[in-house]
Amino acid sequence: MRLMIMFDLPMLSSTDRRNYRRFRKSLIQEGFFMMQFSVYVRVCPSSQNARAIEQRIAAITPKKGLVQSVMLTEKQYQAMHFISGEPNKDILNSAERTIMI
Repeated sequence: MRLMIMFDLPMLSSTDRRNYRRFRKSLIQEGFFMMQFSVYVRVCPSSQNARAIEQRIAAITPKKGLVQSVMLTEKQYQAMHFISGEPNKDILNSAERTIMI
């Protein structure tokens, strides 16, 4: 299961920029990696785990701006089409990273 967080946060004031940096750093500390600018993805072992992480993210989300999440199965994520550009060959972005015990 993959949890994808997409966000569009204001960057008008110094407080907005600080909130943006804190939110982004929190995503990285939660195990997310940047897929595109303002699109972060994390591998989750189950949908229940993904919902728990989603709730933690909701608790740290700045009041201003737009933050959205979507849960995808590995099959849905791997079926992603690249219209332009090349896929990232990083192990973080591949199904090889998923380890079931």
